[in-house]
Amino acid sequence: MQFLTKNNFLHTARTTQNKNRSALLACVGTLLLPTSVLAGDLTQYQAKYDVLRKGETHGKAVRELKKTANDSYVLTYHSEIEWMIFSDSRKETSKFTYQDQKVSPLSYTMERSGTGPDKEYTLKFDAAQKQVNSNQSKYPLKFDWSDDFQDSLSYQVQVREELKQGKTQLSYPLVDKKGNLRSYDFEVIGTEMISLPIGNIEAIKVKRLYDNDKRQALAWFAPEMDYMLVRMWKGEKGVEQFEVQLNSFTVTAPVSTPTAVKQEMSNEAP
Repeated sequence: MQFLTKNNFLHTARTTQNKNRSALLACVGTLLLPTSVLAGDLTQYQAKYDVLRKGETHGKAVRELKKTANDSYVLTYHSEIEWMIFSDSRKETSKFTYQDQKVSPLSYTMERSGTGPDKEYTLKFDAAQKQVNSNQSKYPLKFDWSDDFQDSLSYQVQVREELKQGKTQLSYPLVDKKGNLRSYDFEVIGTEMISLPIGNIEAIKVKRLYDNDKRQALAWFAPEMDYMLVRMWKGEKGVEQFEVQLNSFTVTAPVSTPTAVKQEMSNEAP
């Protein structure tokens, strides 16, 4: 495949400046999929989001994926939210390996500060000893080991990989930040054209399945952007709790690719 240089990309964008941003997304998106597939790596990126409630922005969030070594990655998610007298700052970090389209967590941390007490949670996944350790417990957590375990961030990477494979029913045994073993189940309910700060994007709509109808969670993943999470909505008893929308996206080609190029895309027109 022949990659576009940054100059060529900008030239093309200028000649089509009267088109909407969705055309720009499609142009860049076609570069992402072959890069990831050919290298056998996960695409590294930085994504920025608006956090909304009832249509008003109350915070920002940044998600970033980096490769740290052969088959090893770190995913971080940092959010800052303010609403009336409430404030919340969180940073989650997942370290994991990726081999044969499978994500295997190594560790997970979550630090929270703001209104109320500060909190910190840490999990360690020890595949050799087949146990999970938590800073909330003196001893390994009491449940049988599974090679399919995910943490509260790593499962999102696995969702993207399985959507690429065309799967429509997704299920993961997940160890949450407090060390509880839970089943995270999802189903694809269709595709939808959605409007975001960066333009109109066709996305796969995924619904989380709960054991009751009190809570709702929906997520949208964009195939043209390497199945990036571009929108998320959560509610309870039909009432919105919050919504997250992508507002900018920067992709760096995998470091193992000798012809790596950097493509940038933001909510600012070229």
